[in-house]
Amino acid sequence: MKSQIRQPQQERSIEKKNKIIAAGYELFSQVGYYSTNTAEIARHAGVSTGIVYGYFADKRDIMICVLDIYIEKVSAPVFDVMRNLSAPVDLAVLAVNIIDIVVKTHQENERLHNTLHSLAATDEAVNEKFISLEDKLTRDIAAEIDKAGIKTNNALEKVHLAMDLIQQFAHEYVFDNHSYIDYDAMKKIVCKMIISMFD
Repeated sequence: MKSQIRQPQQERSIEKKNKIIAAGYELFSQVGYYSTNTAEIARHAGVSTGIVYGYFADKRDIMICVLDIYIEKVSAPVFDVMRNLSAPVDLAVLAVNIIDIVVKTHQENERLHNTLHSLAATDEAVNEKFISLEDKLTRDIAAEIDKAGIKTNNALEKVHLAMDLIQQFAHEYVFDNHSYIDYDAMKKIVCKMIISMFD
């Protein structure tokens, strides 16, 4: 489904549009996507419903903009770490840093994470944005570790697997919380697995 988001030119109009997106972000984070309607977003943004429809065809268009902000928010800290790598890289320290960042971003965006990922199963545009993020993370991280002197065969495949492991650990730690799991021990196991791939 194609979105019909209008791009305003005037500063005041841009500000209103951004307020609407920010309101959507807050409400989707607090009560979820399906429990939020356009009128509530308008009220939260301090604008009329008519103004919302002047920029967005529907609530889904607002969600697509929210998704772009969410993706930037959760990926930027990982990219920052990777772009500041310098040789020699301590893989153990790097693995722990990335795991901690991913866990923290999941904790800070817990409700919105679940909301947006659940939409990926039924909304092609949402799914494509998440796939594009995976592709960008994989390619950029592989390029950065190569620049930092970590030479390895099948770097793209290894990075992709490492990110999957880290994501899975973050999901376990933040969302699942199995009482029988020692998460400190699991974190050490994940680190060892990642290190072993690149050694």
